[in-house]
Amino acid sequence: MKTVPSSAVERDLATEVNSRRTFAIISHPDAGKTTLTEKLLYYGGAIQEAGAVRARRGAKAATSDWMEMEKQRGAFCSSRRSPYDRYDGFTLNLLDTPGHADFSEDTYRTVSAADNAVMLVDAAKGLEPQTRKLFEVCRLNGLPIFTFCNKLDRPSLEPLELLDQIEREFDLPTYAVNWPIGSGDAFKGVYHRPTREVHLFDAAVTKESRAKKGEDKSTKGLSVLPVGDATLTERIGEELHAQLMEDIELLDELGSDLDLDAVHAGSLTPVFFGSGMNNFGVQLFLDTFLGYSVRPRGRETSDGVIGPTDDAFTGFVFKLQANMDPRHRDKVAFVRVVSGKFERGMKVTNARTKKAVALSRPSQLFGQDKTVLECGYAGDVIGLNNPGSFAIGDTLYTGKRRVLPPIPTFSPELFAYLRNADTGKYKQFQKGVAELLGEGAVQVMYSRDSLKQDPILAAVGQLQFEVVQARMAQEYGVETTLDMLPFNVARWVEGGWDAVDAAGRIFNAQCVKDVWGAPVLLFKNAWNVDQLVADTPEIGTLSPFSKPPAAD
Repeated sequence: MKTVPSSAVERDLATEVNSRRTFAIISHPDAGKTTLTEKLLYYGGAIQEAGAVRARRGAKAATSDWMEMEKQRGAFCSSRRSPYDRYDGFTLNLLDTPGHADFSEDTYRTVSAADNAVMLVDAAKGLEPQTRKLFEVCRLNGLPIFTFCNKLDRPSLEPLELLDQIEREFDLPTYAVNWPIGSGDAFKGVYHRPTREVHLFDAAVTKESRAKKGEDKSTKGLSVLPVGDATLTERIGEELHAQLMEDIELLDELGSDLDLDAVHAGSLTPVFFGSGMNNFGVQLFLDTFLGYSVRPRGRETSDGVIGPTDDAFTGFVFKLQANMDPRHRDKVAFVRVVSGKFERGMKVTNARTKKAVALSRPSQLFGQDKTVLECGYAGDVIGLNNPGSFAIGDTLYTGKRRVLPPIPTFSPELFAYLRNADTGKYKQFQKGVAELLGEGAVQVMYSRDSLKQDPILAAVGQLQFEVVQARMAQEYGVETTLDMLPFNVARWVEGGWDAVDAAGRIFNAQCVKDVWGAPVLLFKNAWNVDQLVADTPEIGTLSPFSKPPAAD
């Protein structure tokens, strides 16, 4: 583990906070999220050569795809934080999210740690189901949303149609910051409205090929022309030039100024066009995004709103990950800094356990790589060695006690007992269950019958089960089987066990307990839920999500 120079330790708190930009990327699978992530990291200097998901055989695997199942499937199965060095005076924290629908709850937790969201759209397909779901997650969290329409080097929908989809389906006005000139084989570049310049696209010239030749990595290597340049018609063709002039006139009529207050309120999305695979429009997006996005924001706590420049340190755990380094069987808690200054070795209080914890081994993480972290500020994400001290949603603080809102757990749709196929590996099985299921990648429940000790996995989709079984085999050497249960709806009993006992015998449902010991009813369908509520008013209120016990 190498140590980061501590030259930034004494920087002014407000200056540090103002320079932070923390954002999450959301998209439907196959929209190009992994590739865009790699290109953003490449432009920011975090990696030397960008990998791509396509053509994995013989190609460099994506740097941030560290889990074996991700390499095989090309899907993100966990969320990670990618630290940038300072870029143009900014420190960027990129929170990557799983694109697969089965991991929507993991995405919700990750988005809760972000201040901005980048919505990636496949320009040929437009809005897709998972994009819609994740958009709602971002809207629930009140995040400003920036849209990047990807793959313009392939045949695409008309830009006005893409804007119309966003406005119509999300009830979200759009503002085109860039405007594409053609698409597919006829894609010639983008018109950048703030500078009234045309950035010309050449499919044969990529960022990586220029860097390998020792040329400047900046966008200066691209052809950038003022919109009135006399050679523009020759460069893009007469027909596309005429169309561009018409489009610019239309855009100017719609208004040339961007309402940043509306962007920050989440009621207007700036839209960009480009090609992540060809590194086109990515740095242009990044540079513009830095000027439009918001710095770390204040958060509601049990003691009122706390600002990012508050002197007292506050943070919350939004992600747990076991075995990021299989050689050391480590367990890492990801903490988003909300206020104040984090310093290596500082002592904080965990609001849930009321215990003091010394944060003596903090790190930044990028894939499997760890770097010792000396200090951090609001917006930063810190990896903490977690021998069992933390749970998802824990608030850590110094000074006056304050508690951030808990992160809710949503209703799963698939349920199965996880069985140990080799009774000779009892200890390995129990260790794997404790560590992997503690991450929250799937929910875990238990039977009320003390003789049934196997955990009940509860998930949104089948892939979550497959990931758990694969990691049990790879990381703990334990083969497992699943015994599926005939339920697809879960409801938490808000009245607790008293309400369950008052209801007496419960029909068409099975009562289990969650990891906090709270009662959960499993149903075969929503109709059974309505029937129970109508027939058994003693059961009280049923909720589709739960929260950890309050930190009193």
